[in-house]
Order: sequence, then C-alpha cells, then structure tokens
Amino acid sequence: MAAAGMDDLSHLDERGRVRMVDVGGKDETERLARAEALVVMAQATLQLIADGAVPKGDVFATARLAGIMAAKRTHELIPLCHQLNLSAVHVEIEPEPELPGLRITTEAWLRGRTGVEMEALVAASVAALTVYDMCKAVDRGMEVRAVRLLAKSGGRSGTWRRPDTDETSEDRR
Repeated sequence: MAAAGMDDLSHLDERGRVRMVDVGGKDETERLARAEALVVMAQATLQLIADGAVPKGDVFATARLAGIMAAKRTHELIPLCHQLNLSAVHVEIEPEPELPGLRITTEAWLRGRTGVEMEALVAASVAALTVYDMCKAVDRGMEVRAVRLLAKSGGRSGTWRRPDTDETSEDRR
C-alpha cells in the first residue's frame, strides 16, 4: 500500500495544519460502507453467549444497539468527521465457531456529500467492545481483532472492495 503524500491528505491545509474538509461543493450521492470486527474468545464463552446465559444479559441485542448508537455519534468521537444524517445502520453478529468467537458486520448508508466509512468502522468497533464488556466477567482474555473496512460505494472515488474477502458490497437494506 503506497503512503499518501502531503498533497493527498485532505485534512491538512497548504501549511500542513489540520482542518475540516469543506464538502459543501460536492454532489450528493448514495453512499454505502460495510465494515467488520472479530471478537475472539474461549469456546465456553461463545457457548454462554449462544445459550443466552451471560450474566449481564442479551449480548447480541446490546452489542447491536451499541453499534447503531455509536455510528450516529461518530462525529463526536473522531476529530474532523462531519456530522451525518444517516439513512440507516445495520449491525449483524454471527457466531464463528472456528475462531472461536463472533463476527460483527456493519453497514451504514446515506445520501450525502461525504462517505460513511468511519460510521461503519465505529459501529463495528463499539459493538465488539460491547461484547467484551458484556462477557469480561467470564473471559478477560477475549481479543478484538480485524476491525476493517470491507467495502464502500458512492462519491467521486466510486466503489472499493477489500480484495482479500468475498465482499460483494451489495446493498443489504
């Protein structure tokens, strides 16, 4: 992956100072981003989650809600992110017995002037951290891994898909 030069960094002005990008002149387009995070845990912890026996409650529902709420507040967490009027955010959590653990996949979309990659990534990250919080009493050795963008579409740069996945970037609304 090539490193960006100073001219490629849109959050720096001509003197190298941090700035918020002006998106006012950009066209509004449909923008979609998908991201994922993995939470690796002991097999016994995964079984507790599957059985609905985690002492703190429903891990899936709580992590989904946390991910959605976090996506809506991304601009408060990440400096220089624009506050976006999201159309929707989806958070899916699937057991992955071979990890063992959970795969969290998020999708954010809107019609707007800037992308939703950070919202999808923040949703995946916070959902994963919520799983950790819900289960830490039974498994402090859990790991959050592979928080990454899977695909994005819309805007001037068009469509991008992570090449090492089977990601199709199809709209799952």
